[in-house]
Amino acid sequence: MNALRAVPARAIVRAVADAAARWADADFPIRVRLLARIVERTGYTSPVVEYALDQLFGSLTNDAIEATIANELGSIDTLDEFALRPGRPRARALAAGNVCVISSRTTIGVAIVPAIFALCAKCDVLVKDREDGLVRAFFSSLAQERDEFAEAARAEAWEGESESVSLGSFDVVVAFGSDATLGRIANATRAGSRFVGFGSRASIGYVAREELRDVAHATALAAGAARDLVLYETEGCLSLHALFVERGGGVDPQQFTKLVAQEVERASVEFPPGLRDARASARIASARNLAAFRSAAGTGSVFSDARGSYLTVLDPPLSEPPAFLPRALAIHAVDDPGEAIAYLAAHDVPVEAVALAGRRDDLRAFAVEIGAHRIARFGDLQRPPLGGNHGGRARIADFVTWITDER
Repeated sequence: MNALRAVPARAIVRAVADAAARWADADFPIRVRLLARIVERTGYTSPVVEYALDQLFGSLTNDAIEATIANELGSIDTLDEFALRPGRPRARALAAGNVCVISSRTTIGVAIVPAIFALCAKCDVLVKDREDGLVRAFFSSLAQERDEFAEAARAEAWEGESESVSLGSFDVVVAFGSDATLGRIANATRAGSRFVGFGSRASIGYVAREELRDVAHATALAAGAARDLVLYETEGCLSLHALFVERGGGVDPQQFTKLVAQEVERASVEFPPGLRDARASARIASARNLAAFRSAAGTGSVFSDARGSYLTVLDPPLSEPPAFLPRALAIHAVDDPGEAIAYLAAHDVPVEAVALAGRRDDLRAFAVEIGAHRIARFGDLQRPPLGGNHGGRARIADFVTWITDER
């Protein structure tokens, strides 16, 4: 129906930003009421959920949304009229049609960003919401800003195949989940529709020897790595899953691993561990015991606490892939990026982002070689900019079709 068809693009952006500004306030009543439901669904502690909501809604500013649209489409005016684009014919970006966004289980509010860009493209949007109802609540705030959103933005919760929702009826389907889940969803879409999938990926860190010149600087890097590790229980694609540290610095990999462990304990005060099932706890205990056994035999080092709330292991066997356990981090001492490249390739680790400490040319080349979509600072892995390209994809371009005027 394109309920937003007659609404100027800048008015849509302004409404989204105004609604987000209300949600960015920790005392916003609807957010306060929803907090406990998000905690219950995810198992994360309240400080972690509050952090997630701050980062999500704090990023949805008017300037950031407009700048992202203008960067990808050449001009925000293309959403309303035929407009000039630098070096290209005059053109207009039309809504690609009806859009369905399928949320992931873990990442809080992950469906909201693609949904708001689809709305800015003047598409009608349906989101598969999670049990906490976060997206539905945010869409209610949008409808308070402009009546048109009541028709254009809908959110429903459903499990598995829904009789009321046929993916074959959508022009664009966006989905987050495992590769197997994405395969099933892609097969359910109709021929000619657009499928935008965000599958399972990991993020890593790499510290150059020049950055380990003294304890103070190394400690700051370790603090950033700790934050990247503990947030969201290391479940997301932007969590730190493996760390490579070069030998030859003033602080050696053994010292740096100890610093990371200390900083994890400090970060856990700000962001306490969430709920864990018995299986995850057992796997962490098993990994810790095995690492301790190897350390006693003279191979690597292990740092943890009595409760096993975190696990930091130096030089586990290269034959083992990242553990992908809550707050568990493998740190590998290396001589150059080539060793990290070989490890990631051997275990077929799909990399979303890499935290780099170092300015050498070979480090950027390393990020390209491993297929990362983003280079970040330590401590900022979990704070992706709105204008970035999550999953290597555009933000709004998937939701428009083009008509050009070459006269």
